[in-house]
Amino acid sequence: MKNISYILTLASFVMLASCTENKTEKQSENHGGETEHHDEHENTNTATLTEEQIKSIGIEYGSIEKKQLTSSLKLNGLLRVPNNNQASVTSLFGGVINRLPIQQGNTVRKGQVLATLSNTNFIIMQEEFLTVFSKLTLAEIEYERQLELQQGNATSVKKLQEAESTLNALKAQKASLKRQLELIGINSATLTSDNIQSVISVKSPISGVISNIYVNLGSYVDANKPIADIVDNSQLHLDLYIYEKDLSKLKVGQIIHFTLTNDQGKEYDAEVYAISNTFEPNTKTVVVHAKVKGNKQGLIDGMSITALVSLENATVQAVPTKAIVNHEGQDYIFIVTDAHKEEEHHEHKGDAETHEHDEHGHAHEHEAEVAHEQTEDQAKDEHDHEKSGIVFEIIPIRKGTTEIGYSEITLLKEIPANSKVVVNGAFFILAKMNNKGEAHAH
Repeated sequence: MKNISYILTLASFVMLASCTENKTEKQSENHGGETEHHDEHENTNTATLTEEQIKSIGIEYGSIEKKQLTSSLKLNGLLRVPNNNQASVTSLFGGVINRLPIQQGNTVRKGQVLATLSNTNFIIMQEEFLTVFSKLTLAEIEYERQLELQQGNATSVKKLQEAESTLNALKAQKASLKRQLELIGINSATLTSDNIQSVISVKSPISGVISNIYVNLGSYVDANKPIADIVDNSQLHLDLYIYEKDLSKLKVGQIIHFTLTNDQGKEYDAEVYAISNTFEPNTKTVVVHAKVKGNKQGLIDGMSITALVSLENATVQAVPTKAIVNHEGQDYIFIVTDAHKEEEHHEHKGDAETHEHDEHGHAHEHEAEVAHEQTEDQAKDEHDHEKSGIVFEIIPIRKGTTEIGYSEITLLKEIPANSKVVVNGAFFILAKMNNKGEAHAH
């Protein structure tokens, strides 16, 4: 029923406007020069409606009020994961991928095997370790023997020093090979000639989700080249960009509601934990960091977000939300203006004075002419009365917080104090004004 009523009202308005325009066109034919002159100076930011049109539409008036609304701050930003919650999986040694049990999107835990590599160098490293280990055993025996002989003056000091030097070199070589084997995941303490490994395992350094894989089964990967990327979203946070003038409105611990810029269907929460004390390069914005709370499913590092920060209750200028209309991306309200009426009033007053002077000055000489002029003036007055009505001016605004049927507004143009604001029917006035603009274009 509400939609039917709306359509009937709109149809009535269009018919009424059409009748008025047809009437005006006919009058324009009779007063061509005068109408043309009037159109040239008509204000395209206004629309005039007759009393009959206003009554038919049901236009209602109000004013800009002071309302206590919960103000909010709209910010843009990005989802970020701290660097210590991101990892690139690499191998310290090159090799051929012979096992790759992961796929993009898999959840992995710290220490889990992500790939295995094979390389003959792995075998050589283990062989060298076992060889050095054997030589070290003999070097220790030889050093002990030379030490005993020296104590009995049965050998030279030089031979003892040579034995000690050989022993120390082998110890250093063993320690080096042991560390290298540990880096590729081979336990040197259990290594024997019977369990030499030809492959090594590459393990996950953190728990998280596989975000990228850079290799294929059977491909060769160079040392220190990435095999995969892992992201841990447990510490996901927002980087919000705020201008200097709004910086004082935020504080640590404040709750922020946000949605994904490209998907407004779900709302998430975050809590401010840090505010930067430096400006971002090339901008006058400061970064505010907020930790995402609750379920983080569907959130990915680098996503654009739109955040809404609830501030304290504030008394602001507001109008009923239905008083605001949007045209080509700009919000407007309509106010009643008497500018045109005053001009018409002065014009009519001047005409009346002139007419009165003429009437007294030439009453006896031009009675027939005066009577004719009075008839024409009367017809003109009737014509002006038909065209007269209430003039509405469109005022650009910036819309703010909306709550309990009212919206905060910031006027982008000065208006007289106590101006009457159209709180019902603004859409029809906009349609009338746009229709007038199109008519002038033609």
